Amino acid sequence: MGSVAAFFTVSATWWSAFAFLGSNASFYIEGPVYLTAFAWNILFGFLYFFVGKRIWYLGKKFNYVTPSDLLGDFYNNEKVRIIVGLIVIIFTIPYLQIQLTGGAYLIEVASGGIIPFWLAALLFYTVIIIYVWIGGMRAVAWTDIIYGALLFFGLLFVGFYISKTVGGPIALFKQMLESNPEHLTLPGPEGSSGYSAWISLCFITAIGALMGPQLWLRMYAVKNGKLFNLMPFLISFVAITYIGSVLVSWTGVLKMPGVVNADQILPLMVMEYAPFIIGALILAGGASAAMSTANSQIHAVSAVMTKDFYQRYANPLASQSKLIQMGRYFLLIFSILAYFLTLFAPGLLVTIGLIAFGGTAQLIVPTIGALFWKRSNAYGAITGLTVSILFIILFTFIPGLSSPLGLDPAMWGLLINFAFFIIVSLTTSPRDQEVVERFEKAILSFKNE
Repeated sequence: MGSVAAFFTVSATWWSAFAFLGSNASFYIEGPVYLTAFAWNILFGFLYFFVGKRIWYLGKKFNYVTPSDLLGDFYNNEKVRIIVGLIVIIFTIPYLQIQLTGGAYLIEVASGGIIPFWLAALLFYTVIIIYVWIGGMRAVAWTDIIYGALLFFGLLFVGFYISKTVGGPIALFKQMLESNPEHLTLPGPEGSSGYSAWISLCFITAIGALMGPQLWLRMYAVKNGKLFNLMPFLISFVAITYIGSVLVSWTGVLKMPGVVNADQILPLMVMEYAPFIIGALILAGGASAAMSTANSQIHAVSAVMTKDFYQRYANPLASQSKLIQMGRYFLLIFSILAYFLTLFAPGLLVTIGLIAFGGTAQLIVPTIGALFWKRSNAYGAITGLTVSILFIILFTFIPGLSSPLGLDPAMWGLLINFAFFIIVSLTTSPRDQEVVERFEKAILSFKNE
């Protein structure tokens, strides 16, 4: 992909229903904690340059397509390849669920409830499947250019437009200070969104998104490495869009208090206070945020399943047409799974997003080891990933277990992961010297470019 397509598909994939709808819900019920988004956009942009450019270079040099390609090859271990593939698939599905849920909310609210949630999610899912089935990565990239423009300008515009109902941004903050001051400071109106939540959101969102398969595929697909040099600035600049979320959600606190499903606050405010044509464009922007991530995730998990599992273990001699056919089948399977999760495992979009990001974020540890530490090995990678994922599962789903210091379990998972990765790598036999030298030469040639 060239620079324009690459920037829009990365940024539109990075911005999802988690950002477009979830941010409004968070500001509406939790106060200012989501403002950490300005920090995590900077962190994401920096990591995309510092880590992503190296991933792109190694992908180009060794013809990698998936995360398992790079990590399995570097650690020269099939168990690493399988574990990485499973983490990518298992933790991407809940994030795909977010996009289908967000799209369904938009259609349900826009139709005034005439189209029920289950049918809205099905319609949304069907549209994505059609163009990803037909066009693959090329269709995803080109639609993301339109999606990106719609969602960025739409959210920023609607914030200023909706805030006019209370006299504009300055009047909005004055009224919030008088009537809802707890929304303007940590730990928020519920008292649960303090500094630990701020830190967790910042690190887990940026790292988890970067390590998602949809972003890995985009790193590999960039035509010119110079784009990576610009991404920290471009991604950070785009964060100003969150001003729109602040204005919409806090106007909602004043004008529409007590909304039961906070994820619907933006479409509800738009339907109530904006004329039809503006409302239609803004809700299309919301759909763009969800679709631009969902299409990438569906495509990415089907690619991982096809290449890392089907081609490698079931049919190594499969033709290109057979691989495309299997990719389309996996496209349907994982989309159907996400659809049923959407119907039967509801939850606040930001909450589900943190669970998904928390799992994929753990891949940063063996990735950093592969890129920067030649003493790292498969034993350390396997142990670190296994223990950290178990910790996250236990402290997320077992009633009565609460994460220490109020940090998200994935934050402790990262610390545990790093500790086991380093200790086990140092106390077990190093990797095969031939593999070490091959990657050292590649990294050295990257530095010399």
